[in-house]
Amino acid sequence: MLIAECMECLGGNGFVEEAPVARLYREAPLNGIWEGSGNVICLDVLRALQKTPNARDAFFRELGPAISADGRVSRYLDVIGTELGTAQGLEGRARRVTEMLAQILSAALLVQHSSKEVVDAFCVARLGRDGGKAFGTLPGRIECAAIIDRARLRE
Repeated sequence: MLIAECMECLGGNGFVEEAPVARLYREAPLNGIWEGSGNVICLDVLRALQKTPNARDAFFRELGPAISADGRVSRYLDVIGTELGTAQGLEGRARRVTEMLAQILSAALLVQHSSKEVVDAFCVARLGRDGGKAFGTLPGRIECAAIIDRARLRE
């Protein structure tokens, strides 16, 4: 998805073979299958959570500081708990559950290590209902200028 966004930003230049983005775009579908198909990986995540209590405990320990620091992380964890608690059809929801786990871990790391503006943008777009499914779809109240200024300071 990120490569597609890059190509959109670059326009026709993204398709020119002399540009590295064209090669990246061509190879992007392979990135998801280096370690096996996405479905197999997601089923492995569920299997690890079910059969290895230490893995589940370690995951929740990693979330701990963010759960107490940001209510959105805590609320989203409740949603994940509902998904994991409904055993019927869990394998069919493996991608959804794995995506949710990745999102909450990302949010937890941002809460611990990033600025308020970045955390707010991520939580609204990925944990809330205000974001869209496409990369970069954000509601108007996000402080984009502060996020851009932060990124510029890191250059």
